[in-house]
Amino acid sequence: MASNDLPRIRACLFDMDGLLIDSEDLYTVITNEILQKYGRPLLPWSVKAQMQGRPAPEASKIFHDFAQLSISEEQLNEERSALQRKYFPKSQPLPGVRTLLSNLASTKSTDDPVYIALATSSHRGNYKLKTDHQTELFSVFPEANKVLGDDPRIGKGRGKPLPDIYLLALETINEELRSQGKTEIKPEECLVFEDAVPGVEAGRRAGMQVVWCPHPGLLGAFKGREEEVLAGATGSHKEEEKGDAEKEAEQLQAWRLQGAGKPGTIGDGFGQLYSTLEDFPYEKYGIRIP
Repeated sequence: MASNDLPRIRACLFDMDGLLIDSEDLYTVITNEILQKYGRPLLPWSVKAQMQGRPAPEASKIFHDFAQLSISEEQLNEERSALQRKYFPKSQPLPGVRTLLSNLASTKSTDDPVYIALATSSHRGNYKLKTDHQTELFSVFPEANKVLGDDPRIGKGRGKPLPDIYLLALETINEELRSQGKTEIKPEECLVFEDAVPGVEAGRRAGMQVVWCPHPGLLGAFKGREEEVLAGATGSHKEEEKGDAEKEAEQLQAWRLQGAGKPGTIGDGFGQLYSTLEDFPYEKYGIRIP
């Protein structure tokens, strides 16, 4: 049992943008470069906070409603893609990330291993731009445990803040455990690492414990609402179910059988706020680093 009387953590599931690497800052640079080119105001955190962690179509709609650019969608995509090819290969790990991942990876040889998986909304093309120059950093994630935003196993329209991506990331770990005859990991034995509010909600709706490590600008945008965020109760989730019917309904029912779907309760201890991933308190979560 962890020191906070919650289940001991057996798996850590990671977001990527703005959590492991500084690509959220690069997204801001790219967006502001386009906005300035067309005489529009810079992107405020009040709008960026709504875009963070969401699938590209939803984030694009939020951006268009704010930006009101006088160019076509096609031209915007071309200019954005060109800037992404320029800036994304410059992404770097955020403070504490190398040590955290290395320490978690070192537990694999112990009697209490902590399994890790990646669960990012980034599609494969952008993922490669952001990570191809950081192969050592991302090599700690087994290929089978990397879930990207365009993974066909995630139903259409079922990205964050819905829980599917984190439940799928857990399933990739449990598939391995089943094949080895080992005890599967329950959602409440998972710790989700997120910087974005919709991502925190996704983790909480998956029935998992969550670490929220936001950008200072995002934290400022939610000043006074931190406990709501940690409970996954800010209302990012839309109650109507999206996507194509039969297959996705079957998957949704499977998630619900695991206790997924509802946000947490304010003050329940399942969510914790950290300003940095440096000096992470492993003992609090029952994690033993050799």
